Amino acid sequence: MATQTTIIPHSQQPLVSRTYPSEADLDAAIAAASNAQKLWTKKPVSERIAIGRRFMDEFRAMADEIPMELTLQMGRPVSQCPGEVRGFLDRAEYMLSIAESSLADVPLTNTDKPGFRRFIKRTPLGVVLVIAPWNFPYLVSINSVLPAIIAGNAVIFKPSPQTPLTAERFARALTNAGVPKDIIQVVHMSPALSTRAIQHPSVDFVSFTGSVQGGRAVEEAATLAKGFKGVGLELGGKDPAYVRPDADLDYTVGELVDGALFNSGQSCCAVERIYVHESVYDAFVDAFVKIVKAYKLGDPTKPETNLGPVVSLASAERIRKQVSDAVAAGAKALIPENLFPIAQAGTTYVAPQVLVNVNHTMDVMMEESFGPIVGIQKVASDEEAIKLMNDSPYGLTASVWTNAAVNPDSEEAFLKFVDEIEAGTVFLNRCDFLDPALAWTGVKDSGRGVSLSKFGYDQLTRAKSVHMKIKTS
Repeated sequence: MATQTTIIPHSQQPLVSRTYPSEADLDAAIAAASNAQKLWTKKPVSERIAIGRRFMDEFRAMADEIPMELTLQMGRPVSQCPGEVRGFLDRAEYMLSIAESSLADVPLTNTDKPGFRRFIKRTPLGVVLVIAPWNFPYLVSINSVLPAIIAGNAVIFKPSPQTPLTAERFARALTNAGVPKDIIQVVHMSPALSTRAIQHPSVDFVSFTGSVQGGRAVEEAATLAKGFKGVGLELGGKDPAYVRPDADLDYTVGELVDGALFNSGQSCCAVERIYVHESVYDAFVDAFVKIVKAYKLGDPTKPETNLGPVVSLASAERIRKQVSDAVAAGAKALIPENLFPIAQAGTTYVAPQVLVNVNHTMDVMMEESFGPIVGIQKVASDEEAIKLMNDSPYGLTASVWTNAAVNPDSEEAFLKFVDEIEAGTVFLNRCDFLDPALAWTGVKDSGRGVSLSKFGYDQLTRAKSVHMKIKTS
């Protein structure tokens, strides 16, 4: 039978292998999920929430085992992995805290006529297929797996081949807490098996996080399936930031360096392009470069490392080419390569790079980099910044950096950006952050659908209207 092998990014050595199921085994897993869901949905929401809280305790007990295991799978510095555990638990806590109200019947008592009663129920979809990415495997999967289960669905959980252990650990914590084993099943799949699962008549919804190319394949497979299957897609980003003339540079520069380089830039909402007002451009660039030069690129298992490898040799080669193509087209690279001698061709170590003299004819300002590089472009006005920020096939997040605390006019200016920027989330003076109380969503090629917040539960349930005429005479 076919297998997959996870390669450790920094050493290029095999870590773990997993065997794919047969088509019959996959069909059996989906059938078991469908049968189990019919019983699970009868359990009161309050009981499902109680199991969810026990799940948090189970996962919390694993916290010390996770960082190094995660580093070996996807390459993030081990010192930065505990943050993913904390974020995972924070999101779980919030989604459990709003579950009862989000899933409650919606009464229409105030407008019911005498003798009538109407309300709207939220009912589970059935079987949800969750296809998770490798870059933040816990943080992304918690957005859909736990809410789907709490809402009364069963989940078939397909992790990335790069991070198979994360899904297995997630599922183990759920079953240890009392979730039935057929309600959460981790199934490793080839692309062909993934297509089969997407098109299976008992799979009611697909939640996918990954590339635009992968999202298109998921949507096409769902479209070709019999019936009409729901799909949620969280895809790529080329997220912009704009630094206004009154921005607090002492604060802003460090935040944007982190937004660009954390996780080696391998975040769907990483800052990948920065527009800076001409009045503060030189000061901003100088301060930005100074911080980047101090980064420590190296072995992610060592505590002093704060910039690790990228996930694969192919990814490293693609990122380097994006930089070299930009330089050949007239961009200027401000970080000397000799500062990071470990970043050699043929390795997964990619030196951080800051590019200036960039423009929108270059891929580095238009196509997702997913690496530790960023382009910085000078602008003359808010209007020019808005135009450039929107000149993108993507629309996940955007951030504006301005001193709203001191200048009330700056907050008004920011709210104008909110109205005009084409993005799912617009930040003021922060970036690369998900608040579980807010809807996580994108526009254009960044996908469609919603996770987190009350609207995340809406995506994982369907409305059922109840119209009662009680008095008939």
